[in-house]
Amino acid sequence: MKALAVRFALVVSCGLMMATPAAAQFWQCAPFARSVSGIALHGNADTWWGQAEGRYARGDAPQPGAVLAFKATARMRVGHVAMVSRIVSPREVLLTHANWSRRGRVETDVRAVDVSPEGDWSQVRVWYGPTGGLGTSTYPTSGFIYADQAPAPMEPPVAPLQSPLLIAGAPTVQAAG
Repeated sequence: MKALAVRFALVVSCGLMMATPAAAQFWQCAPFARSVSGIALHGNADTWWGQAEGRYARGDAPQPGAVLAFKATARMRVGHVAMVSRIVSPREVLLTHANWSRRGRVETDVRAVDVSPEGDWSQVRVWYGPTGGLGTSTYPTSGFIYADQAPAPMEPPVAPLQSPLLIAGAPTVQAAG
């Protein structure tokens, strides 16, 4: 009887594993942002802004495909990153991100509003699922990291020629005149 119970439990657990959709993957914000934006940065979200320096263009204007880098706070100890899906207005965008309203889950096209006094996207409010709105929390950000404007890799400098290059054994050709 005990062997039958073990077999039954094994069959049920295998069935449950197969019934779990692949979309139920648990996502952290940084690996998700990297996968959807193409920005090849690693580590905690609060390090992305510094890592992007010299590798990707950065700024304070939203652009579709750019990643908004949130600073670390007491409530968000490792910051947050989210990709801009669409620009609604100069002070409102839609974000696609993971691990915000529901642990490990992806949210697509959620509202984010620039509430900074200067209109520079340094402070935002973001839609939060459990409340169904923006709420009253304001989050500090560093700005946007642009995936499609990464600086070209630097080529090694070429020293200018000091004198004409002569190739040994090459015949000299005179121009016909």
